[in-house]
Amino acid sequence: MSIDTTQANRESGHFAEHQELWLFGYGSLIYKAGFDYLRRAPATITGWQRRFWQGSHDHRGTPDAPGRVATLVEAPGQVCLGMAYRITPAVFDHLDHREKNGYLRFVTPMRFADGDIEDGLVYIATPDNAAWLGDASVDAIAGQIQRSTGPSGPNRDYLLQLDKALRELGADDTHVAAIAARLRERMAAEPGV
Repeated sequence: MSIDTTQANRESGHFAEHQELWLFGYGSLIYKAGFDYLRRAPATITGWQRRFWQGSHDHRGTPDAPGRVATLVEAPGQVCLGMAYRITPAVFDHLDHREKNGYLRFVTPMRFADGDIEDGLVYIATPDNAAWLGDASVDAIAGQIQRSTGPSGPNRDYLLQLDKALRELGADDTHVAAIAARLRERMAAEPGV
């Protein structure tokens, strides 16, 4: 079901000639970098919104029971708050492996709190990738996340850590907040809780 995008990302050449570049994180990269970086700062990108529409067959689920993780979908006029990392191309191997389940590298302008705008790299899973799950009700997404576990741990941890990190950043992300709230309700109703 999943498609490994590692080679496609290596061949893309985005920022290959740079010694340093910015990376925009909007999902687990907000709260868990897992790589060396030079600087870290909140940033926004415009025209995109975060959605739990991507399947995770390799980290937060399995091929038989995929989890759901964040991707970005086009949304004219919307602003997505995330975390920018100043990195060197040396971390591409780590990032390409981490984002291999359908994510491709794109270049996007990022705005920092001081008003500066810089081009940065972002990994996005688009609807044409094999792991795409698409839209579903808040309850269906929360239920799938509640049931899913993969090599990187329970899918619920991903969602709840992202929700917490977004609230700490002051992000108003109603999609993530609604799914997290429904997941908490479902977890409270679990037998033995």
